[in-house]
Amino acid sequence: MRQSWWKILAIGLLLYTLTAGLLMDVPRLPILNETIRALHFHVTMWFGMILMLVVAVVYSIKYLRSNRLEHDDMAIEFTNAAILFGVLGIVTGMLWAKFTWGDYWSGDPKQNASAIGLLMYFAYLILRGSITDPQQRARIGAVYNIFAFAAFIPLIFVLPRLTDSLHPGNGGNPGFNAYDLDSKLRMIFYPAIIGWTLLGAWVATVRVRIRRVERTLEDKLINS
Repeated sequence: MRQSWWKILAIGLLLYTLTAGLLMDVPRLPILNETIRALHFHVTMWFGMILMLVVAVVYSIKYLRSNRLEHDDMAIEFTNAAILFGVLGIVTGMLWAKFTWGDYWSGDPKQNASAIGLLMYFAYLILRGSITDPQQRARIGAVYNIFAFAAFIPLIFVLPRLTDSLHPGNGGNPGFNAYDLDSKLRMIFYPAIIGWTLLGAWVATVRVRIRRVERTLEDKLINS
């Protein structure tokens, strides 16, 4: 139970996010209206994705310093979890865009940048899958992961701010904090970030254990 407290916390926070995010009163803003509830899913999933990518980069650096495959396991599975949340974030964002901008995909700079960023990480998975040697795969994957993250952050946070964008806080559009004077959104927004991040870490650590069991079984078969 002591080791599972964070999993219980993740379940509690996500139940709170789903319940409060869909039922709690929200600020009545022009155009957005009830669709502002998507903020607790679309944006918070992407915050969770960023945090998981940071963990993946840390373990990629650790692998390059130690050559231990255990660190590579953490890097690849946290990246996988981050990609999953990135895809979910784009899908929920498209649904939100349909009701507020009139179309699922409007060619908004941040939408395009986000799609390019995810394609960079899909390429990372393809690259790893094309290499058979475990150490070489881990080494090349670690280097790619570090540079991909270094390109991903300015791609989705900096470049959209330099162009005309429909996204709040970009291209001259004010962010939600300019409107949300009663902080109702924050009561769900921050717990949601923690909840989604913990869920992603949970998924990643389960996958890491599976990966290590598979490697142990492979080693036994080779040595037998």
